[in-house]
Amino acid sequence: MIGIGLLEKAENMARKVVIIGGGAAGVDVLELLLRGKEESEDMEITLLKKEKEGFFSMCGLPYALQGMYSLGILDQFHPDVYRDRGIDFRTETKATSIDLEEQSVHLESGEELSYDYLVIATGSKPFIPPIPGTDLEGVYTLICSKDGELISAALNAGEISNGLVIGGGCIGLQAAIAFSKRGIKTTVIERLPSLLPNLLDADMSSIVKDDLEPDINFALGRTVEAITGRRRVESVMSGGEEMPADIVLISAGMRPDVDLAKDAGIDIGESGGIMTDRALRAQKGGRYLDNVFALGDCAAVIDAVTFRPRLSQLASTALIQARVVADNISGIGSSYEPCLSPTAANLSGLQVGSVGITTETARRFGIPVKSGISSRFTKARFFPDTKRIIAKLIFEASSERLIGAQIIAEETVAGRINELTLGIREGITARDIWMRERCFDPSLAMVEDVLVDAAMRARAECPR
Repeated sequence: MIGIGLLEKAENMARKVVIIGGGAAGVDVLELLLRGKEESEDMEITLLKKEKEGFFSMCGLPYALQGMYSLGILDQFHPDVYRDRGIDFRTETKATSIDLEEQSVHLESGEELSYDYLVIATGSKPFIPPIPGTDLEGVYTLICSKDGELISAALNAGEISNGLVIGGGCIGLQAAIAFSKRGIKTTVIERLPSLLPNLLDADMSSIVKDDLEPDINFALGRTVEAITGRRRVESVMSGGEEMPADIVLISAGMRPDVDLAKDAGIDIGESGGIMTDRALRAQKGGRYLDNVFALGDCAAVIDAVTFRPRLSQLASTALIQARVVADNISGIGSSYEPCLSPTAANLSGLQVGSVGITTETARRFGIPVKSGISSRFTKARFFPDTKRIIAKLIFEASSERLIGAQIIAEETVAGRINELTLGIREGITARDIWMRERCFDPSLAMVEDVLVDAAMRARAECPR
């Protein structure tokens, strides 16, 4: 049993748990500790967060900007929900340092909080390219409720003709869709030669580009040299070309927010995240700390295919990690397995999903692969509402073991990615997919599914 609480407390003394960070990771740990009612009765839990809200759903922010619902809906609960349950839930509170020897957290107010268990869930911060003009009015990031409010106000002002997004990942594309839906002429600049490079191979991402291109312009394989304007943004310089822009969104990736941990002497790994073991205990000087845990966007994980450190900055990852941390604080004992990071996104009705590694990642780590792509329908073609679905499966060449999958369709993507996540975890092969029984009804599925066809095509392909 690993990571269980080793601090011996007097029988009637409450254990003090301090959680730094009130995003998905921190709040999930809090909620899970409270669900284990008997274990949490002897805990004094304090949660510290810089933001004013109890919990704001960042995952829903791009869709609010697209007009699907109001920003206010994303404010999920008031802090009093937890305060009424005996939790010291502190908003607009900043931790300035951690003293690991004294087991205390220092606050901006000057207060010092002692802890028996510390949970670091400080999240991430946007990467701002080192170029001139990022501080001009009309230049935004999309990381918090305040960002959403500022962008929404700018869009509602009705004075924007040209919008520009720096970055072709999920958040950047979803923001570009929001701009376009407002009638704004929108351009996305991506430094790599294809969109969604962390999720899709170039042949799959080209399908997304073709779908969005009637409404959005793309400048791929280009960097931004400067954002220009007097006081407010007026244009963006890229590849020697000046592009007009009344609003700019910087969506060039997220970086783990590890300053607090690093200053305390906690080890930061090659991925930029806090180094942890399978109990998610933080590491200092090569030694894992029995009572300090890290999770969420700020923590490094081990990839389940490459077995190398990486980041998995997903709410779904944070939830699983929170279960591990809560178990270990409660004395149950739990471990976090290497990560597959299944991902799904909705891009103006086009669903995109990915799990495992891409062909480019396989190449970078020297993994020979064979792959197969298939385009079929989600149900019998004679049904009027059938949708096209395109799947790419990536297999390790010699064993034909599934190591990556990418799906694009207008329906059923998330469920299929979840299915394939289990398949990768269990070591499923191309032949397993080809020979496996599947349910069939012409109104629900095709008799030969797109995944079966993709697996068959991969088996016929030469390794590459």
